[in-house]
Amino acid sequence: MNRHVLSLSCPDGPGIVHAVSGAIAAEGGNITESHQFGAADTGNFFMRVEFEAEAQTDAIRAKLAPVAERFAMDWNLDIAGRPMRTLVMVSTAAHCVNDLLVRERAGTLPVDIVAVAGNHDVLRDVAEFYDKPFVHIPVTPETKADAEAALLALVDELDVELVVLARYMQILSPELAHALHGRAINIHHSFLPSFKGARPYYQAHDRGVKLIGATAHYVTAELDEGPIIEQDVERVDHTFTPETLTASGADAERRALARAVRWHAEHRVLLDGHRAIVFK
Repeated sequence: MNRHVLSLSCPDGPGIVHAVSGAIAAEGGNITESHQFGAADTGNFFMRVEFEAEAQTDAIRAKLAPVAERFAMDWNLDIAGRPMRTLVMVSTAAHCVNDLLVRERAGTLPVDIVAVAGNHDVLRDVAEFYDKPFVHIPVTPETKADAEAALLALVDELDVELVVLARYMQILSPELAHALHGRAINIHHSFLPSFKGARPYYQAHDRGVKLIGATAHYVTAELDEGPIIEQDVERVDHTFTPETLTASGADAERRALARAVRWHAEHRVLLDGHRAIVFK
């Protein structure tokens, strides 16, 4: 039996679930997991189905195609559990990329990290420890356009499906963000107030925050405004130093990013405008 995962979105209406399940059953498929959601405010419908079938992917895709056309679906059919080809972008902080590489090696993250790329060279040893190619793409104001062109060329060359900005401290141009729409995930510290610029945890300590956290979101042309996939928070108090705040924040960043990457790779995230629908 082959395990498949189908994810779809379309305008809501009657008969969608019946048509989808009927097409799967027509190819001898047995549904093992199913989630669905109708967004009343946008009028859109979302569905994720895992199923087993002896039929091959092409045969199932052919059976689903008329259903997708009938309901104007944006849909994807994949082999369930297939590792998604992933490029990780880094700068100098190692905690997120190291966590992703550990989880990949342990088999708990369904990704195939095909390379690590950085605008600095300092994390080359981390990538090489895990036998991953490291590509140094330096970025300066004068070379930013060429660097982004090199990044896109690398994405094409390695057949990358997902780009993860694992504390990559460069702002992507609107053109690059558009090119990677829906397949680039960023991790960002999230506080109230929102501390921007350098040393955010030191700023948080100075303001006496009571919660720290992290937000994993899709990259868009609007800086840090992309659809939110996952968030994580920790309660802190006056006994925390800037250093312990930084350590706690790094833990929140690791957790939120790993969950977002896993859910994306498992086709559990569907976009509804500025929102992400996540079927956990």
